[in-house]
Amino acid sequence: MSEVSSNGEVNGPRVVVLVGGVGGARFLQGVRELLDGRGEITAVVNVGDDVWMHGLRICPDLDTCMYTLGGGIDTERGWGHIDETWHAKEELSKYNAVPDWFGLGDRDIATHLIRSQMLRTGYALSAVTEALCNRWQPGVQLLPVTDDRSETHVVVTDPESDSGERKAIHFQEWWVRYRADIETHSFANVGAEQAKPAPGVIEAIESADVILLAPSNPVVSIGAVLAVPGIRGALRTTKAKVIGLSPVIDGKPLRGMADECLTVIGVETSAQAIGVHYGARSGNGILDGWLVHSTDTADVPGVEVRSVPLLMTDPETTAEMARTAMALGGVSL
Repeated sequence: MSEVSSNGEVNGPRVVVLVGGVGGARFLQGVRELLDGRGEITAVVNVGDDVWMHGLRICPDLDTCMYTLGGGIDTERGWGHIDETWHAKEELSKYNAVPDWFGLGDRDIATHLIRSQMLRTGYALSAVTEALCNRWQPGVQLLPVTDDRSETHVVVTDPESDSGERKAIHFQEWWVRYRADIETHSFANVGAEQAKPAPGVIEAIESADVILLAPSNPVVSIGAVLAVPGIRGALRTTKAKVIGLSPVIDGKPLRGMADECLTVIGVETSAQAIGVHYGARSGNGILDGWLVHSTDTADVPGVEVRSVPLLMTDPETTAEMARTAMALGGVSL
């Protein structure tokens, strides 16, 4: 946790990180490793992937961050609980329960049960997340970007239609069931227009010493965070510099299927194109600095670009990535 002086001030930098799931969680490990108890780390986490299934509220990115930082992640899969079993999933399939394409592990269900019970009682998602983190002690403040509904849906050509009709499906169905391998037309952030930033989110951005965009999916992770009204404006007006890290190396995503998402919105899968997509704060964008991998180059007008190793092989290596990003943002450790 952060060191606090006798007068209540934080001894160290206030770092805000916008994150998605697996890549964002691993990057947070590196930031935590770097600060080593100094300062304060606030993660503003994507909720666009969140979904109700089998009566349970599932928050994949929040849980991936929480499990990873709390030592409970399945490191081979990169998501879900370590030492997981799947008895409930097997029983659900015997009941022909739908959806049958999304697997809930037995240990993971415990998290979803607690969350769902608290939400139905009237607690906000941010309060529920804080309560769940009491069990995992991630050493980072995890804040959902909003307590409100802001789900990513995908407009596709209905694979069951012979006439090429379009329909909107939840991002999880597109990602998990279809592996993004169906004709796709656009993304929609359902509920985002009415959503408000969760308590503490804007305050964290306004008081930060540096803000980092983790190497998460720029469309359905960082993009979904930015879709919540007030977030983009806060990033543009904060005194802190905003530094992004490229999620692609040599034209390929570090993890996941960011290339499929980028193709849908007409952005090339390259460090250059993603940097331009985010844009400079001196223009209408959000970036002051942009880190690309040592084998990549990028020219983003109005943005300071540096090429450094960006492979997150372990927390120590990732910490050096974070150190470079923070230094570019004017914070040296």
